[in-house]
Amino acid sequence: MRIGIVCPYSFDVPGGVQNHVMDLAEALIGLGHQVSVLAPADEDSPLPAYVVAAGRAVPLPYNGSVARIAFGPVSTARVRRWIARGDFDVLHVHEPLTLSLSLLAVLSTRGPVVATFHTAMTRSRALAAAQGVLQIVLERITARIAVSALARKVQVEHMDGGAVEIPNGVAVAKFTDAQQLPGWPGECAPGQGGSIGFLGRFTEARKGFPVLRDAFVELARQRPGLRLLVAGPGDPDDLFDRFPAELRDRVTFLGLVSEEDKARMLRSVHLYVAPNTGGESFGMILTEALAAGTTVVASDLDAFRRVLDGGRAGQLFPTGDPAALRTTLTELLDDPDRRAALTACGDQVVAYFDWPVVARRVVEVYAAAIEATDGRVMDTEWVGLG
Repeated sequence: MRIGIVCPYSFDVPGGVQNHVMDLAEALIGLGHQVSVLAPADEDSPLPAYVVAAGRAVPLPYNGSVARIAFGPVSTARVRRWIARGDFDVLHVHEPLTLSLSLLAVLSTRGPVVATFHTAMTRSRALAAAQGVLQIVLERITARIAVSALARKVQVEHMDGGAVEIPNGVAVAKFTDAQQLPGWPGECAPGQGGSIGFLGRFTEARKGFPVLRDAFVELARQRPGLRLLVAGPGDPDDLFDRFPAELRDRVTFLGLVSEEDKARMLRSVHLYVAPNTGGESFGMILTEALAAGTTVVASDLDAFRRVLDGGRAGQLFPTGDPAALRTTLTELLDDPDRRAALTACGDQVVAYFDWPVVARRVVEVYAAAIEATDGRVMDTEWVGLG
């Protein structure tokens, strides 16, 4: 099968959707399919052989974060050339309702289109001005995939259609085989030591880092040797200024890490904490931590609860409550048997998210979309963006 995949967000900046697209492409290639990915990126960016750069992206506020997208007449021309050259059996676009390559690709193709929706957001100012175009986009999509029940609910209640729920995948072997960082995770005796991990934008409110910081500060004063390992974008001084001077030597900041080092980081802590306060439709980092064999502690968000099988595969705590998080961390650090039980359940849960398993389900949707179109093509006449 010849498959064209469109990523809306720049490959020059790491992100969940970008990682999803790359892992899916590699899983599909591993299954014997021909895959080409189109994504915003500078022409000289180091990219996998299957990725075609569509040019530099520009920042756009989106879902409480900043998305880097490409849009406009130049991008439209590049999308059309890529589609013409690819002669794809099916086009798979991600987040097609963002003002991005994905939207342009839907409007430019004449064959079957599968769309994956990653977020559970129903509205944005950027999209409000393009409602007419969005309706055309929705009408041109042959089949929809939602990565979570929340994302699927948005499709049913707000987008006039259903979606097949297929979760984000995780390359389990990459995490289980990763080597721990030197000196980590260290000792973890009752009332002493232990290591905690956080990965993400610590400056972004919805990632909940202040909740973890407050819990860590109080717990570190009671627990000699407790350490915090942080990875993600941001200024080191900004991070360390958030902690009392006497505790800063117990915080290690890795900065922005590669996928390989992310796996090593997750393997290097006793507990991985996801203190997010909202805006999550799935929780990719949770499945990655589970794949690494690390005990997960997460906010009691609906998306996280679903990934963690209602709390069987990871410990949930009341969202936004540092005191409750501190208590949870104390209990788990002092109870290795409980950590082992959660990890064992996590091993079972994460097998469902392994990319080869997920990719086969996606291929089934492709086949259904191709069959539904039955060789028919759509009119590509549209105005306003090209």
